[in-house]
Amino acid sequence: MKFTVKSRGDHDSNMITQKIKNYLQEFELTYNSEEPDVVISVGGDGTLLEAFHEYTDRLYDTAFVGVHTGHLGFYADWKPDEVEKLVIHIAKTPFKIVEYPVLEVVVRHHGEQKTERFLALNECSVKSTEGSLVMDIEIKGDLFETFRGDGLCISTPSGSTAYNKALGGAILHPSLSTIQLAEMASINNRVYRTIGSPLVLPQHHTCLLKPLNDVDFQVTIDHKTLLQKEVKSIQCRVAEEKVRFARFRPFPFWKRVKESFITD
Repeated sequence: MKFTVKSRGDHDSNMITQKIKNYLQEFELTYNSEEPDVVISVGGDGTLLEAFHEYTDRLYDTAFVGVHTGHLGFYADWKPDEVEKLVIHIAKTPFKIVEYPVLEVVVRHHGEQKTERFLALNECSVKSTEGSLVMDIEIKGDLFETFRGDGLCISTPSGSTAYNKALGGAILHPSLSTIQLAEMASINNRVYRTIGSPLVLPQHHTCLLKPLNDVDFQVTIDHKTLLQKEVKSIQCRVAEEKVRFARFRPFPFWKRVKESFITD
């Protein structure tokens, strides 16, 4: 089996990363950062997000597992004092693969044939940098509403506990093949109307955003911000690809939600 280890970069994470690398090589596993079968993330959810984006071209062949060296995360579910147990599992135990949906974002530009495609594990957000953003929102090719406000967030179920939750979106179980659209400070009065509630779209529905006014805005894919000019449309839907996690023990999602937001 081929593996690689990605560290957050702080002292503790680097020490644990080296320990995992040494242990697995002692078990005669091959360190290969180009074509890994397993990517071990040491840090937090942000570290795993970076690892995901590094290997988006290998999602069919690579599984992820996270060790958290800070606060409890939704992706990094192993503790530093469990590293030896994790290493033995990876080396000796056939692991279960759990697949979760990811978001496909296609950005098209005016006046050229340029099309950019991105994958997001958590969300894509579109935010105005000056004034109100005005966008038509089409669902399955039909105009649903004209949005006016600060911006929009389109999240995966895995990302529903992140920015989406801060915007009042619903928390969805990560196994559901859906995307969720949440508004940021929408303008609602006698002249302008939006639904004002988050929308959950199934796998076969496409959400298309079309900018209508001439304001600068930025598109963020997970932790990466793209400065967009002359954007014609932004298309979002459930991607054909899925993210694969290596599971060696139960991963109680609702318990993790409770521990993260309700109990200490």
